[in-house]
Amino acid sequence: MSGRAVALATALVALATVPFWMPGIYYVNVSSQVLFYAIFALGLNILVGYAGLVSLGHAGLFGVTAYAVAYLHQSGWGHTEAIVAGLLIGMVATAAFAALALRATGIGFIMITLALGQILWGLAYRWISLTNGDNGINVRTRPAPFGYDLSEPTAFYYATLVIFLVCVVAVAIFAHSPFGAALRGTRDQPRRMNALGYHVWAIRFWSCLLSGLLTAIAGTLFVYYTQFISPQTTALTASAEVLLMVIAGGPATLLGPIVGAILVVVVKNVVSGFLERWNLLLGAIFVAIVILMPEGLVPGTARLWRAAARTLRRDATANGESPEPKP
Repeated sequence: MSGRAVALATALVALATVPFWMPGIYYVNVSSQVLFYAIFALGLNILVGYAGLVSLGHAGLFGVTAYAVAYLHQSGWGHTEAIVAGLLIGMVATAAFAALALRATGIGFIMITLALGQILWGLAYRWISLTNGDNGINVRTRPAPFGYDLSEPTAFYYATLVIFLVCVVAVAIFAHSPFGAALRGTRDQPRRMNALGYHVWAIRFWSCLLSGLLTAIAGTLFVYYTQFISPQTTALTASAEVLLMVIAGGPATLLGPIVGAILVVVVKNVVSGFLERWNLLLGAIFVAIVILMPEGLVPGTARLWRAAARTLRRDATANGESPEPKP
């Protein structure tokens, strides 16, 4: 069995047994947060890593789905109907988001997504008749798919884990598909791709929809996890945190956003309980990553591992070829 297969099996066993070796329910809840924020980061990574389009408005799309699910459920809809309708509303919002933002690339794309995100935050904050303003919307209960009650933290964690694994497999298939290769081509050589007959705008648009779908799924899990949604969820800081997860872990990698989500969520929810200036620590870690591993934690660690392995092989070869000392 290869080392990669062993690492994958070990990770799956660790994830499946989290409720048994975590010290308490609080940490099981933190693990659930890691999973749905990792889904969120994977969705943003499709744009940032594979398409080369940095978005600062994805928290707005995250919040649109969360608000839709919460509002529809509060209005008397069942969980299944509210979730399906919320995902559809999230996809419609993503399509409009993409149609407006893809009018530009680079700094222009960043500024348009920032503006759209701020518009959605303003609507969540000011449209009190729909969003209830700062008071937010409460979700009274959690769904019970196939009779499996998700009200307990452990049950919710396992449901989130299943959805997380499905999303990871979907992103892995996407990354190794011809569409994923075409998207990377639009990132590296858009003019050449256009000359070869590829519709660059359409490829980017469909990648935005895939990113929005993962973001909507994460938003649905979030609103059922907290059982509450407020305008703060759609704020610029929320978009920046998820972007930090992607950049810190390593864009255009499958594992990078997951590692970044672990880093940010653990520092924000665990380290903050012991360190008052936890945001200063998070900033220092991010600066260290940018200086020492500008490609991100996962690619940077792999690079250092390969360099260490080459050094060891070179030393072993040099020792083996050295002449025997004369008596």
